[in-house]
Amino acid sequence: MHPVLQALAALVPSAGVGFLFWLAIRSIIAADRQERAAIARLDKEAALAARQNAAQSDKADET
Repeated sequence: MHPVLQALAALVPSAGVGFLFWLAIRSIIAADRQERAAIARLDKEAALAARQNAAQSDKADET
């Protein structure tokens, strides 16, 4: 076998594992990004609900 082909054959498994690692890390980062966005949305909704409850409570105290 030609030495260049031997070198390429030796590098292919490492490149394949590197590609799989890259895919795994990319999907982990994407999932983390989506989770952070969902948590931010839930926090925003909770803060809005708390403000609305506080406003209703203040109106009830005035009457």
